[in-house]
Amino acid sequence: MANTKSAKKRARQTPKKTAVNTAIRSRVRRALSGARDAFATGNKESADFLKTAISQLSKAANKGVVHKRNAARRISRLMKAATKTVVAPVAKAKAAKTTKAKSAKSSK
Repeated sequence: MANTKSAKKRARQTPKKTAVNTAIRSRVRRALSGARDAFATGNKESADFLKTAISQLSKAANKGVVHKRNAARRISRLMKAATKTVVAPVAKAKAAKTTKAKSAKSSK
C-alpha cells in the first residue's frame, strides 16, 4: 500500500487513466478494422471509414495514448491500402474509358 500522499493520489489516478486509455485504444482498433474491412469488401462508404480511422488515430496520438510516429505510420499504411483497393480500380476504369474514347475518335 502507498505510504506518501502523492503515492496515494497516484494509486487513485492510475486506474482512471488506464480505463480512459483502454477505451481510446479500443476505439482506434475498431476504426482501423472497420476501414480495412470496408476496403476488402469494396464498400461504397470506405472513404467515411478511412476518415474516421484517421481521426481516431490522430486524437489518440494527441492525447499521448499512441506515439505520434506510430499513428503516422498506421495512417500511412491505411492510406496505402486505400489507394490500392479503392483509388486504383477507379483510376483504371477512368483510363479504360478515355482509351475507348480516343480509339473511337481515331477510327472515325
